[in-house]
Amino acid sequence: MKNNIIGITFLLFVIGINAQDSLNVETNKFERIKVDGVAVVVGKNIVLDSDIDKFKKELQQRIEGKIDITDCEMLEELMTQKLIAHHAVVDSIVATDAEVNGEVERNIGYFTQQLGTMEKVIEMYGFNDEEDLRKELFDIQKEQILIRQERASITEKVDVTPEEVRTYFKNLEKENSLPEFSAEIELAQIIKIVKPSEEEINRVIVKLNEIRKEIEDGYSFRLKAIINSDDPAVSGNGEGAGGKYTITRESGFIKEFKEVAFSLDEGEVSEPFESGFGYHVIQVEKIKGQERDVRHILMQPKISETELQASKDELSKIREEILSGKITFEDAVVKYSEDKETKNNKGLILNPQTNDTRFNLTRMDPTLYGRVSNLKAGEITETYYDEIRGGEKMHKIILLKSKEEAHTASFTQDYEKIQQLTLQKKQEETVDKWAIDKIKDTYIKINNDFKKCEFKNNWKKD
Repeated sequence: MKNNIIGITFLLFVIGINAQDSLNVETNKFERIKVDGVAVVVGKNIVLDSDIDKFKKELQQRIEGKIDITDCEMLEELMTQKLIAHHAVVDSIVATDAEVNGEVERNIGYFTQQLGTMEKVIEMYGFNDEEDLRKELFDIQKEQILIRQERASITEKVDVTPEEVRTYFKNLEKENSLPEFSAEIELAQIIKIVKPSEEEINRVIVKLNEIRKEIEDGYSFRLKAIINSDDPAVSGNGEGAGGKYTITRESGFIKEFKEVAFSLDEGEVSEPFESGFGYHVIQVEKIKGQERDVRHILMQPKISETELQASKDELSKIREEILSGKITFEDAVVKYSEDKETKNNKGLILNPQTNDTRFNLTRMDPTLYGRVSNLKAGEITETYYDEIRGGEKMHKIILLKSKEEAHTASFTQDYEKIQQLTLQKKQEETVDKWAIDKIKDTYIKINNDFKKCEFKNNWKKD
């Protein structure tokens, strides 16, 4: 099971750290390499000494010291991931911007939920600002999608039989190493978005048109942004100060923002337009090849206490209808929920760390844990207010759909999980065989400090 744990943890580890600068496989140029020892070069990818340290800390935190893994074993797993990433490029696997940005948004949403605010996320992971965070996450997620797709290609024909599952379980039982499964829950939600009135939206659009005309008449966009913009970065000293950003088509900005920015000529000011954050106007200050220096003003329509209360009352009424049996939760999701991600999935909330519907009860967002930990399966929270990054306001109810207490693995109770572990083991063995073959034809350079390692595979090409 060691390889399974390392592999799964690696995928979580790369999402949650400040990525190291590396060789850009598209430009073939090193970009902003930090002062840090290079442990290994695999193809055009590098592993830094600090990567091993960070991976070790993340792994220890996630497995709570229950498995003994050496630095050399961790380095070999990191090298395997870099080998897969290298050959994904060789095999012309593509990660589209839409795919990558979707993953970035999901992880930013998760980090913000965990820590409370975007500012805390930026501080926690050591970035300069949100744009810096988004750029690093974009690069990390792009590599992870490439790895995931290449692994899927390598293991697409791998399957397990019921007998293989039974044999795997029996071997774990004999070795007294049956896994302990933590308490897990499944959650479903109904969300009602609190929308501003048409009058308030029109007020914002009129105001932005007034600002646009004043800028075209010669007023300073920077000062107008500082006075009027609801972008929290506008008053800072880094990226976003005075409403200014430098972007490319690959930048992690929302689609609407980039579409407008790249439709303007130098000096031109856009009409007001809407995004998930509110309403904007943009001016392109300078076009520099593939980059554009832009300034924007963001204004978010205000929502009155009356509108907030009306939204809460509406969802509370839906909750009462569910509890009284007038409508099922699933039907209420389809009829009433305004959450795009869960509406067509019976309201089920996806765990961003694992991409499935199960949440480890002891490792979930503390705020969410406080709302659902005392519920029994089938019970629903009271209606409560929530607000996500970008200022979108909403009311929610959450159903505890299922709950499984912590326990030692049982063949009958946990057959699907045991089957998945068996499949993962067989997939890892398949990837190992693939790696043995690819190592022979891939450029690999190992720092002298790590040549003493006894690797499973012939990375040193002795």
